[in-house]
Amino acid sequence: MGIRSFLPGRLGFGSAPLGNMYRAIPEDEALATVETAWNEGIRYFDTAPFYGAGLSEMRLGQVLGSRPRDEFVLSTKVGRLISDETEDPAGRELGEKGGLFEHGRPNKIVYDYSADGTHRSIDDSLKRLNTDRLDFVWVHDISQDFWGDLWLEAFDQARTGAFPILQDLRDQGVIKGWGLGVNRVEPIELTLGLEDAQPDGSVLAGRYTLLDHERALQRLMPTAAEQGVDIVIGGPYNSGVTAGGTHFEYQQASPAIVDKVKRITALAEQHGVTVKAAALQFSLAHPAAAVAIPGSSRPSHVSEDLAAVNEPIPAAFWTALRDNNLIAPNAPVPTE
Repeated sequence: MGIRSFLPGRLGFGSAPLGNMYRAIPEDEALATVETAWNEGIRYFDTAPFYGAGLSEMRLGQVLGSRPRDEFVLSTKVGRLISDETEDPAGRELGEKGGLFEHGRPNKIVYDYSADGTHRSIDDSLKRLNTDRLDFVWVHDISQDFWGDLWLEAFDQARTGAFPILQDLRDQGVIKGWGLGVNRVEPIELTLGLEDAQPDGSVLAGRYTLLDHERALQRLMPTAAEQGVDIVIGGPYNSGVTAGGTHFEYQQASPAIVDKVKRITALAEQHGVTVKAAALQFSLAHPAAAVAIPGSSRPSHVSEDLAAVNEPIPAAFWTALRDNNLIAPNAPVPTE
């Protein structure tokens, strides 16, 4: 098990912003961002039907559809079908993520973790992505942030529906790997404990980051490393707050989070470090972390991410973070 042998590097492209997350992104700007990622050498692209009700997949497909398919790695997600019917994007019930894609397409989003729904979702994604195959497929958002107290019911639907289908596709060589795509550690921990499911990796968004890593560090990351299940680090900037933005967990950052970022920023300035580099490199330092997929909606962000992953960071900076209780004392850092 594991996916890192298929990955072309430690930095990929997270395409949630291409679905008009937070704002209506002009088509030319969105396509230019993907073009820049390609031209800068990024060869792993992750998306989902949920991102703008298919908009992210469509934009990604416009660019990647003309590129040699063997030269890049592509992943998307299952669990939501995009209907021809329409609805008000701003009125969708998204649990803790309300209004996230209110500027996306108005196509109705239908939840479906069944076996048939999984097959249909993959077929639909292939068309939107203008491609003939996928490399990884993640089961999307079977977690409490979207489902509340009903999340275990959603998980069980996926366990009996999507999981065996994706495992069969992997075993047949149709895809290279499967797992979950979630914003919480609990569903991945639960999956790793199942006897009848052998995921190859999972996307964990926002839960192994500079600002929020203690829970994942306790059990999930060590267990994943022990089992050889690779973790794809989604949301390494926690929705942008450690990259100069104002969002944390897809909402406006709280005063406590803003204060923590200010404290980290002060230490970063003392050591000549950018916070973006610190956030990205911290999330990749754990042995279970295979790749990070920060989201980008502007071409300049892609270049910044590439510079951040390669920026030299002195060991004294990480020591200062530990001494000021800004990272867990047992969290791996890049210099160790």
